[in-house]
Amino acid sequence: MTNKNLILTVGNSMMGDDGAGPYLYRLLSENPLENWTALDGGSAPENVAHIVRELKPEFLLIFDAADMELSPGKIRIIEKDAIAEMFFMSTHNMPLNFLIEQLEQDIKKIVFVGIQPDLVSFGFPMTDAVKDSVEFFYQFLKENGDFSEITVL
Repeated sequence: MTNKNLILTVGNSMMGDDGAGPYLYRLLSENPLENWTALDGGSAPENVAHIVRELKPEFLLIFDAADMELSPGKIRIIEKDAIAEMFFMSTHNMPLNFLIEQLEQDIKKIVFVGIQPDLVSFGFPMTDAVKDSVEFFYQFLKENGDFSEITVL
């Protein structure tokens, strides 16, 4: 792996704002960033855990829509312990905190970034608020943003 930073995007693009992760993956695929490798985890990120391990990142960023009871499009870092207590707007087979605990055995630093969805329903498009926030986050990564500036839940 050429980059020490890996971003694992999570979500389902057919479920409205749950497509935030896949949209970020698309932006990263179409315009790759020098410091990041992107991996699409879809709605079952546990299915790519072996690839994450093979890539041996020093820093893993997991990006997914999460219901944090905020305004649509708000972005927050979510602590692993808080993930288990939250209701996630997703169809994941395994809670993300379990996946993070598995990967922590091999990866020094893992950060989970959630984006507040507005509408998560089959067949609906992503809302403008969430789409704009994903584009903002892409720029944040491009400019080597400081993760300590993102509010932690």
